[in-house]
Amino acid sequence: MRLPARHLIPAALASVLLTGCFSSASAGGDGDGKRLRVAMMQPPRSGLSPLSDDAFKLSRWSTAETLVELNGDGDAEPALATKWQQSGRTWTFEIRDGVTFHDGTELDADAVVRSLSRAASAAPKPRILDGVELTAKAVDAGTVTVTTTDEDPLVPQRLSSPQLSILAAKAYTGKTVNPVGAGTGPFELTKVNGTSSATLDRYDGYWGTKAKSPGIDVKFVPDGTARAAALRSGEADIVEAVPVSQAALLDKDLITEVPMPRTNTLYLNTEKGVFKDASLRAAAREAIDAESIVNGVYEGRADVAEGLLGPALPWAAELRRHVGHAEAGKPNGQTVTIGTFTDRAELPEVAAALQQQLQKAGFKVKLDVREYANIESDALAGQFDAFILSRATVLDSGDPAAYLYSDFASDGSFNIAQLADSDVDAKLRKAGATAAGEPRRAAIIAAEAAVLATDAAVPMLHERVIQGDAAAVVGAAHDPRERELVTAATHVR
Repeated sequence: MRLPARHLIPAALASVLLTGCFSSASAGGDGDGKRLRVAMMQPPRSGLSPLSDDAFKLSRWSTAETLVELNGDGDAEPALATKWQQSGRTWTFEIRDGVTFHDGTELDADAVVRSLSRAASAAPKPRILDGVELTAKAVDAGTVTVTTTDEDPLVPQRLSSPQLSILAAKAYTGKTVNPVGAGTGPFELTKVNGTSSATLDRYDGYWGTKAKSPGIDVKFVPDGTARAAALRSGEADIVEAVPVSQAALLDKDLITEVPMPRTNTLYLNTEKGVFKDASLRAAAREAIDAESIVNGVYEGRADVAEGLLGPALPWAAELRRHVGHAEAGKPNGQTVTIGTFTDRAELPEVAAALQQQLQKAGFKVKLDVREYANIESDALAGQFDAFILSRATVLDSGDPAAYLYSDFASDGSFNIAQLADSDVDAKLRKAGATAAGEPRRAAIIAAEAAVLATDAAVPMLHERVIQGDAAAVVGAAHDPRERELVTAATHVR
């Protein structure tokens, strides 16, 4: 079978992309086992500060830890905190004994307060704290209270976010947060080489089970074809985010595909421009053929969206009801600019497909495609008529209410659609205030319906995790939430 051109990479180009990819990494290591060679998709955007999305790299490398972690169902379980209890607006957490940071200092209540306070006062705040005012205080050396302005049933889940990792005092000596040598996990971050690589070594003073691998050598490889080639050539042991176009070229035994809580959505600018008109937002929604994008761009390795929340949250489909929309208007050749980014290899192709579909419906469409680091600020400032985003829906707390608030509340920190709708705001607030369980899930679906009714966001498809693991890799995590990748159990035979 002849493969489409987008599947192929010339041999010379592959050589250029991969030369020296892990040249500084030793295949072997001190002690038992070999060092893990990991190819990551997105380079650090803020020096690996845990107050940014870079925090999820720290989590995926098992170097920074949080008070609480989430199980497969999204329920809170002990981590650096061993237990907790709620009394109104205040939660009390007992801190684990015998934990040391990678610089040898001890974990105590003051360290927890320092990290949480820095996050709570950051500008911008970590998105898990959107709409939340949080104050942390030390009761004694082993006890911390966390108090919120309003009673919050999800404080433990919020504290599981990698953006609220607990780091040593040395991390906070400057204006930025530097995680090198400051975590508590089984691997110590020892070196960061700008946006090209990072090195981690096993931390033998870890409070939990000792890591099986002596270390991790990370290369940041934004080009998806190059990442896949690194797995094929044996230059990488673990490759995250294998592009759909490359999955078919890899040995099926080397890839794992899992439905994930990540939605590919077209955000429409409701504040200014063509899509300020609700009828033209409706016209855009009606013009989109998501099934053809799933089959053509994702080669069937995705699920057509029925809402913002996908099959990784099966309860969403069970609770979802019909949503009413505005009547579609006529585009009459009006010009719109759609932005997206190259870091996820499929998105430029999605943009090209949408361009054709919207032009067929009567719009004129321009595309602006850049690396994410160079386009995010313009997207958040509302510089585009529309923006295509691959967005994790439960990344931070294991609960989609935080994502919905961040992306669609009037004061949400990631409100690319510039949406300001009182009904949406009210339903988002209700969802956030409802206790965990069935009532909260129902409130979340009601909030989703309110967002969808505005056509500020048109969900197109739900992605799947496609991760590549070399045959010799044992125990790599396959995490739909993209929090774990290398754990203490991960090693190379």
